[in-house]
Amino acid sequence: MRKYDNEFRENVVKKILDGQSVALVSGELGVAESLLHKWKKAKLETSLDLEKENLELKKKLREVEMERDILKKAALIFGRGS
Repeated sequence: MRKYDNEFRENVVKKILDGQSVALVSGELGVAESLLHKWKKAKLETSLDLEKENLELKKKLREVEMERDILKKAALIFGRGS
């Protein structure tokens, strides 16, 4: 079984995602269509996982910024009373 490096896989999947058919890319490169479908699926799943993580991090950042703003206001209020 032939091994393909990550850069090769990324380039192949990019071709497919850019609109070239799996059959065409398979024929050009001599790689089985089933393997190309597997690489494409893995790339899409990874992309979805990264998007989900990104959304969660943005939500957490908004919460932390809100907490920071509340603490700043509280510090100003309590600082005036001294």
